[in-house]
Amino acid sequence: MKLYAQTEEEVLYPAAILVGEYLKSRDRRLMAGKIYHYLAGDHARLDLLLAEAASDPKTIDPAAYAEFRAGLLRHIALEEKILLPAAQRLRDGKALPIAAKLRLDHGALAALLVPTPTASIVAAIRSVLEAHNPLEEGPAGLYEECERLAGAEADPIVEALRNAPEVRVAPHNDGPGVIEATRRALAKAGYSFEL
Repeated sequence: MKLYAQTEEEVLYPAAILVGEYLKSRDRRLMAGKIYHYLAGDHARLDLLLAEAASDPKTIDPAAYAEFRAGLLRHIALEEKILLPAAQRLRDGKALPIAAKLRLDHGALAALLVPTPTASIVAAIRSVLEAHNPLEEGPAGLYEECERLAGAEADPIVEALRNAPEVRVAPHNDGPGVIEATRRALAKAGYSFEL
C-alpha cells in the first residue's frame, strides 16, 4: 500500500472526483424542496446518532443507540404512513415503482432493530442504509419524486411529517428465532449478512 502519491495525477484526479460529487450533491440539496430537506435532514441526524452509538468498536452506547432506534422507527413510519400513501394518492391510486423495494428495506431495517445491538448488527444496519438512502435522496429518488407530485401540496405533507407522533418502541427481543427471522427479512430485501 502506497502511503503517498507519486504523481500529480494521483493527487489531483481523486480530488477532482470528490469535488465534483460534492458539487452535484450540494446543487441537488440547494434545489430540493421541503420534503427533501426535512427527510434528508433526518437521515443525517440518524447517521450521526448511529456513529455515536458505535464510536467505540468494543461496545455499543446504549443511550445513543436507543435514540437512533426510536428515530429510525419514526422515520420509517413517516415514509410508510404519510409519504408513500400521499404519493400513491397523487398518482391516482398507483404506488410509486420504487415503493415495494423501499418497503422491503424498511422491513429489513425494522427487523435489525429487534435484537440487542451487536457490532455485526450495526454493520448490517449501516450497509442497508448505504444502499437504501440514495433511493430516497438521490436524483429522481423518492423525495424528489414526491416533491414533483405534491407541488403546492408539499406544505401540508411536511406539516404532517413534522407533527407525526413518536413511535412506541418495544424492548429488544433476543428470543429464539429472532436472528433467523431477521435474516429472512434481510434476504427478502436482497441482503445477506452474518449476524
